[in-house]
Amino acid sequence: MNITLLDGSVGQEIVHRHGQPPTPLWSTSVMMEAPEVVRAVHLDHFRAGATIATANTYALHRDRLDRAGIPDQFAPLIDTALSEAAAARAAHGTGRIAGSLGPLGASYRADLGADPATAAPLFAEVIAHMQGRVDLLLIETVAGTRQALGALTAALASGIPTWLSLTVDDDDGTRLRSGEPMTAIAPLLADLTPQAILLNCSRPESIAAGLPIIAKMGLPFGAYANGFTHIAPAFLQSAPTVAALTARRDLGPAEYADFAMGWVDHGATIVGGCCEVGPAHIAEIARRLTAAGHTIT
Repeated sequence: MNITLLDGSVGQEIVHRHGQPPTPLWSTSVMMEAPEVVRAVHLDHFRAGATIATANTYALHRDRLDRAGIPDQFAPLIDTALSEAAAARAAHGTGRIAGSLGPLGASYRADLGADPATAAPLFAEVIAHMQGRVDLLLIETVAGTRQALGALTAALASGIPTWLSLTVDDDDGTRLRSGEPMTAIAPLLADLTPQAILLNCSRPESIAAGLPIIAKMGLPFGAYANGFTHIAPAFLQSAPTVAALTARRDLGPAEYADFAMGWVDHGATIVGGCCEVGPAHIAEIARRLTAAGHTIT
């Protein structure tokens, strides 16, 4: 079977490598201080076997930059993120680039962000800076149907191939973090149909519960889990930092690859990693896929 191998953590890996205390800007500030770190993270994932570099554009929304007092950095930061991903691909010699579209407001908070009619042009502005520079758009960490509607409306209008990735409840993988059943996304996909549907930034155990649901939606599907113990309440407050989150100690490359191979066994054709899942994890998945006779594309 042909399997697309995504990269692992981009933003979190950048923060770890930069070695400075986390800020509400997360990995965005690193692009202003040490953009070479961003390129190195992408290149290491390519060398580990990933075929897609997810550009460090997840948090590059005007609301977040306005809050940080750097609204003038909107276009320059998107350019830096895309340039570093492209440089890594050039150094590696092959691969695709995904333009990451994170949620407006904050991650995991379906109650924040603009209504879909307001959100769509905000996403469209980001996407306009990606035209001609990315191979696909990856709408990430979608916590509810309203978030999906705004992002999908803009992404599909761009003509760029689009993948939609949902985040599910850590204790009930059959539900989005909004509390909605994951099946609530199906009617939306009938009108706004992406090229693939995934689950991301949730515990791998909860992804295992949610995967059979998206498998029935008639699209290529897959998953990339995080390595956090849980999403702490402190991270759901205003302008948090990743210092509020704790990495698991029981999810090394071998353990994580066990989960990923299980997803493939259930029909997933796109796998990778999210926060706290690094190049070593991706390398182990690549090794397992090859050993099992799959072709990494």
